[in-house]
Parts: sequence; structure tokens; C-alpha cells
Amino acid sequence: MNRFLFVIADFLSRPPGFYVLIAAMIACTAMVPFGLTNVITYALSVAAIVITGVVLIQGYRDTAAIHAKLDEIIVALKEARNNVVGLEHAEPEEIRAHLARLELEAAAADQEAEHEGVAGSDTLDGIQRGLSKASPAAAKRNEVRRQRRAQKR
Repeated sequence: MNRFLFVIADFLSRPPGFYVLIAAMIACTAMVPFGLTNVITYALSVAAIVITGVVLIQGYRDTAAIHAKLDEIIVALKEARNNVVGLEHAEPEEIRAHLARLELEAAAADQEAEHEGVAGSDTLDGIQRGLSKASPAAAKRNEVRRQRRAQKR
């Protein structure tokens, strides 16, 4: 059943599917003079439900794809914390709590950067120094990156 719904949603979310819905609406409007208002009302109600379903299914697919891509990036970055992978499946309270922790950490990092005098283009270096505290390998990579940027200037 899911496969069928995804195929229908995919078709209806593209221009040919939209044209089919427009043609169906025109056909319903053409039936009004024949006294088929109940049929027209029913058909338009079903069309509205189908369109709503298409929007929801396409939104689900887009969101799932974005989460998969972000999870791939998080896993690929050695410095990133992997505990955020799959956070979209958590309860809303857990997500809000995690977001609050991240905002506190970001505010603390901003204050630390201001305290160290990191500003402008040096902000990236400040972030990398913060990440370097997490792992020696990250520290080495970041040092190499800093040296390369310095050579380019």
C-alpha cells in the first residue's frame, strides 16, 4: 500500500498529475448544468483529501531525505557528536531539551571567543580550537588547516 501511495503522490506532485487534477475539476464544473451537484461536491472533496495526502507524503519524503543526508554528514565528521543522529525520532520534550543544551553551549562558545578576542575571519579558528579540545586528531587536522590558510595569505 505504501508503494502505491508513494507512486500516486509522486505522479500528482509533478505537472502532469496537476494537469489531471485540473482536468477533473473542469469536468466536474461541466457537469453542474446536468444537476450532478452531489457528485461534483463528492469529487471535489475527494480531490481535496488527495491533494492534502500528496502534500503530506511529499513532505515526509523530503524530510526523511534531509534527515538521512544530515545524519550522513554528522557521522562523517569525526568532531561532531553522534548523539544527534536520529534525534528526529525522539519525543518533542527531548528535542527541546537537546536544543536548549546546544544553545547554551553556543552562547558559552561565543563568550569564550569574545574573551579570547576571536572575531571576524578568526571565528573559524576559534571554533576549530574548541573542537581540538575534544580530540588530539582533530587538533592536528585543525593545525594543518591553519598553517595552509596562513601560507595562502
